[in-house]
Amino acid sequence: MLRTGEMPAKDLLKQRDIKFRLLFEDNPLPMWVLDRDTLGFLEVNHAALAHYGYTHEEFLSMTLADIRPNEDVARLKDSVARAKGLALSGQWRHCLKDGRLIDVEVASHTISYGGRKAVLSVLQDITQRKQLEEQLRQSAKMEAVGMLAGGIAHDFNNLLTILLNALPEADPNHSAVEQIMKAGERAATLTRQLLSYSRREVLQPKLLNLNQLLTGMEAMLRRLIGEDIEFRFVPGRDIGQVHADPGQIEQVVMNLAVNARDAMPRGGTLTIETSDVELDQQDTSTHTTVKPGKYVSLVVSDNGSGMNAETRAHLFEPFFTTKAQGQGTGLGMTTVFSIVKQSGGAMEVYSEPGKGTSVKVYVPRIDQAAVTETEAPLAKAMRGSETILLVEDEDQVRNLVRDTLRRAGYKVLDAAHATEARRIEGAYNGPIHLLITDVVMPKEGGRDLAAALAPHRPAMKVLFMSGYTDQAAVDGELLNHRPSFIQKPFTPSALTSKVREILESDGESSKGAGG
Repeated sequence: MLRTGEMPAKDLLKQRDIKFRLLFEDNPLPMWVLDRDTLGFLEVNHAALAHYGYTHEEFLSMTLADIRPNEDVARLKDSVARAKGLALSGQWRHCLKDGRLIDVEVASHTISYGGRKAVLSVLQDITQRKQLEEQLRQSAKMEAVGMLAGGIAHDFNNLLTILLNALPEADPNHSAVEQIMKAGERAATLTRQLLSYSRREVLQPKLLNLNQLLTGMEAMLRRLIGEDIEFRFVPGRDIGQVHADPGQIEQVVMNLAVNARDAMPRGGTLTIETSDVELDQQDTSTHTTVKPGKYVSLVVSDNGSGMNAETRAHLFEPFFTTKAQGQGTGLGMTTVFSIVKQSGGAMEVYSEPGKGTSVKVYVPRIDQAAVTETEAPLAKAMRGSETILLVEDEDQVRNLVRDTLRRAGYKVLDAAHATEARRIEGAYNGPIHLLITDVVMPKEGGRDLAAALAPHRPAMKVLFMSGYTDQAAVDGELLNHRPSFIQKPFTPSALTSKVREILESDGESSKGAGG
């Protein structure tokens, strides 16, 4: 006999079943019930069906081992055997019906289900979280590599400066040294990809004509892609200028050309095209990454293997590569994307399996004529008689720079460090027209030295030099005022040309940062 307010057992069971269904069937997280002994699926909820892609009937015909990658099945069986079926919690990898692998975090609890010993599991997809954690770890590695590469580049650029200045052009060994220099410059570019990706390379933008830049690269590109690939360059007529670092734009082209070559192992056609484009609001509605404006378009196309949607989705991720182990770093497209963004541009990729790939790079157009730069020998126009205070901690570099300037007619006071420079400046009664100082030196750097001397020598101009490619080492006002900075390695004519440029300038840009 029931007491007042007491629910019949049948109704109580029905209500519990409704609650279970609400908590199980409509739970936003994937859930399932497994047979504790066989690991066969006894029940799955709607979220699991949607997330994994299997039907309810398909799930009930499978076991837990069927959704594990083959290499994880042995570990699963071992864990279950040792823990008597209770080792299902933790982080695991699961296979979706479409073949994709996901990382999941599983919380499990033993229950009784239909008279059987069972396990109830709640799952959370942590794939994106794991990817972010991996990217963070890789970012930390890249920061460390960037610091190492920056230091190596500093020493290497100092050596190149010494080599560049060591022999006059009339010396019979000059030709051999030039060949060594070319090899050295190639070696220097090996660090550029890592430095670009970690954003530790100092950008040196200038007005460029992409047609001229690509014409100069054509012979190298033909050698790079091989004889079995036809190379076509279609330059746009009278295209505008862009404001970008020429070395980095070359790197963009090289990386895209290498990718195109690798997509055509049996030969094909690589086409590079340039043109002026002007995109309005209507145009950019179909170009999701490009803003309205005037651009110079650089298009690199191939008729190779192409890419599917899944590959395109990961194309710009660091360390993502479709190449065999040891054949690709996974940094090529990431570096291209980083360079294009730093140059104020945008890019789009069009590709389908079997139909090739077309990469479109849009760089903002500058409607201004480019200044053609030439490397000329020391000329009368590059000579002078002003007094220069030179501060450089590398003895060989300091001696070579000093001798180059003295041959050009300048009076040079040289110091190995900031303390010695202060002493020389304080003891010298005449005018000092220009301070040339290395940026990074022991104890006191060039920026601080320039700022300290500025009150005593308000008319003194400053030229910073550095072998570091580390943005952090040479940023600030001195990079905003490009005329006051010269990157090592440099040639004698490049140095004397820069010195005359600084001395003949009448603006504030050539005075020390903070002075």
